Amino acid sequence: MSGGDVMARRLIETTGVAVSELGFGAASLGNLYREVPDEVARDAVDAAWQVGIRYFDTAPHYGLGLSERRLGAALADRPRSEFVVSTKVGRLLIPSDDPGGLDLENLFHVPTTHVRRHDYSVAGVRRSIEESLDRLGLDRIDIALVHDPDGRSEQRDTLTQALPELVRMREEGLIGAVGVGMNQWEAPLSFILESAPGTVDVVMVAGRWTLLDRSAAPLLAVCEERGVSMLAAAPFNSGLLSKPTPDVTSHYDYGSPDELLLRRAHDLADAARECGAILPQVALQFPLRHPAVVSVVPGLSSAAHVRTSAQWLGEPVDESFWSSAAVG
Repeated sequence: MSGGDVMARRLIETTGVAVSELGFGAASLGNLYREVPDEVARDAVDAAWQVGIRYFDTAPHYGLGLSERRLGAALADRPRSEFVVSTKVGRLLIPSDDPGGLDLENLFHVPTTHVRRHDYSVAGVRRSIEESLDRLGLDRIDIALVHDPDGRSEQRDTLTQALPELVRMREEGLIGAVGVGMNQWEAPLSFILESAPGTVDVVMVAGRWTLLDRSAAPLLAVCEERGVSMLAAAPFNSGLLSKPTPDVTSHYDYGSPDELLLRRAHDLADAARECGAILPQVALQFPLRHPAVVSVVPGLSSAAHVRTSAQWLGEPVDESFWSSAAVG
């Protein structure tokens, strides 16, 4: 792919929103794990644009709004009709009474100028979108996702308040597509089945539809049946699939992989090598092989990561890998 070309896009079926097959996970723009200089963050977004990425995912949670502000600034001089932004609702940012520390407890290297308050109410969702629009410098959000409603009361409020309010905002033209974003697949499935038809356009699921973890298969079956699209985030399971040869220092879902997972990852790496590919290449391509998946969204922290990921996605993988015993 030459610089400036736009990579293939896939349509979120029930909307007019089309996302690039490779998305830009922007948590790192919020100083995830470590401080990222402004110029490094900007260079990553610029590199994404150069390789053809046109879908960018962020959230207020990421760096207490820093990710949204940086992303908005980096996209400010780009044609608005050419890119898609998703952000999330469910965590309001409230000014802190004690702003002197760092937000490392939540994994972000930013000053604790604000605290997060979970709020899935009608008013909270409306306020969240308005504040995200301000931080991003945009007049509309292309995809709005309810962020991690894991608890029982949060799921009830999502069904009765957050999702209906997002539908109203979709009707108003403030957002283009309605969905949920979670690290599990069971709750998104419930939201699709229990909400009014046409409510949920898209789900983002992190780490549950990967080469190594395919537990979201029941969700994908319902998505395909009902025309709901999936954004497959965290395709490397937080690191285990990101190296050609996994090792004991690799992370799996932000922890250490057990012996069985590590052996399975090695088997996949060996199978890829036998077919002339490498593990991260096939891991990035795997989610897109399902017809309900419209984009694969890794976290991208630098221009080098962006270019490498685009290369991995663009290099064909021999069909023999996908039919090998290791993959099946």
